[in-house]
Amino acid sequence: MKREKFSSRLGFILISAGCAIGLGNVWRFPYITGKYGGAAFILLYFLFLAILGFPIVVMEFSVGRASQKSIAKSYDVLEPKGSKWHLSKYMGMAGNYILMMFYTTVAGWMLLYFFKMIGNDFKGMNAEQVSAEFNNTLANPTLMIIFVVLIVVGCFCVCGLGLQKGVERITKVMMLCLLALMVILAIHSITLDGAKQGLEFYLKPNFDNLVKAGIGESVFAAMGQAFFTLSIGIGALAIFGSYIGKERRLTGEAISVTVLDTFVAVIAGLIIFPACFAYNIEPDAGPSLIFITLPNVFNHMSNGNIWGAMFFLFMTFAAVSTVIAVFQNIVSFAVDLTGCSTKKAIIVNCIVIIVLSLPCVFGFNLLSGIQPFGEGSTILDLEDFIISNNILPLGSLIYLLFCTTRYGWGYKNFLKEANEGVGLKFPKNKFVQIYVSYVLPIIVLLIFVEGYISKFA
Repeated sequence: MKREKFSSRLGFILISAGCAIGLGNVWRFPYITGKYGGAAFILLYFLFLAILGFPIVVMEFSVGRASQKSIAKSYDVLEPKGSKWHLSKYMGMAGNYILMMFYTTVAGWMLLYFFKMIGNDFKGMNAEQVSAEFNNTLANPTLMIIFVVLIVVGCFCVCGLGLQKGVERITKVMMLCLLALMVILAIHSITLDGAKQGLEFYLKPNFDNLVKAGIGESVFAAMGQAFFTLSIGIGALAIFGSYIGKERRLTGEAISVTVLDTFVAVIAGLIIFPACFAYNIEPDAGPSLIFITLPNVFNHMSNGNIWGAMFFLFMTFAAVSTVIAVFQNIVSFAVDLTGCSTKKAIIVNCIVIIVLSLPCVFGFNLLSGIQPFGEGSTILDLEDFIISNNILPLGSLIYLLFCTTRYGWGYKNFLKEANEGVGLKFPKNKFVQIYVSYVLPIIVLLIFVEGYISKFA
């Protein structure tokens, strides 16, 4: 059966960017930017995004397009005869499932809070009551399961409509709405009384903060954010490479995806920091930022429920775009490996994902006694650690070695695929080859080790 293709370049770029754009862009990037010196940190981040994340994006796209398969079969198609690169597919496939084990829960929270904002549920609440509302949500497994099911079933239904009619058409509209919502929210935030201080905190370079935090720690924070923001290493981008033709070189496509991902992260900071400073509320990281701090901010605003609803709609779009992209990858696994119909792959995986999501849901209530990293930690933290600190860096390392060593696909084959078509070429000079073959793998290993040091030291 002939492989389905995207109907447009815009669809490919927006969907690939949608996969990369996720919740980390919103709750992690603004926080660490403020912590490590505002604009000074952003400059570091841009540098590492270009020299770390970007080459691996090109490699993932190349492997996908050359093989015309998902990660379940791409190594099998391209590897030298008798080699064992294909064994790494099991880690990549597992990564997609583990990511969805907790990401669907968080996406469900976003959708729930969108409805709460529309219903003006937080009207008249103080900070403690807003915090209690989130804790009550976590303590209610039935409510969370309902929203997980809504997310999972809804996103698989999109995949069921097909690549062009479902995934491409719906994700394209959703991503354009997401970008529009973000710009509107950012303009509103920066025009608030008292927003100037937040803008200075976020955008004015403060090298003292870099020094205070430690130059080494700041550099590693920038490297880590640049690396993890693009969702590289589990074949989530490679699958979309398999749906495009050879009309355009892949370097330009990777730049477009990287720029869009970065744009969302930067604009998220323009939404959050001016608003928090305008109302003297400390911008926290993680779930507390999204579900406690920001509802408090919206409570202070005129027509705050409308602005809050728009924010959580944007957050739902950001989360769902990633879920749809990963689900499309998961469906492709099943079809590539078993030859089953797309319909059967969707029905089976829909049930599997719902069941696999339950430990994360129960980790906040029925299974709250399971605290894998000590007091206050949850099953979600464990699942996130497995993905972020293990499978993503190791999977990226495998893509790097596969595309650069003579024992894998090889650098010549990678270059030929990446540079086929029109557009910007991946550099052919010897320095770049040495860098991606030897220096970049070492950096990825260092990020992997640093992840363990920062977690357990």
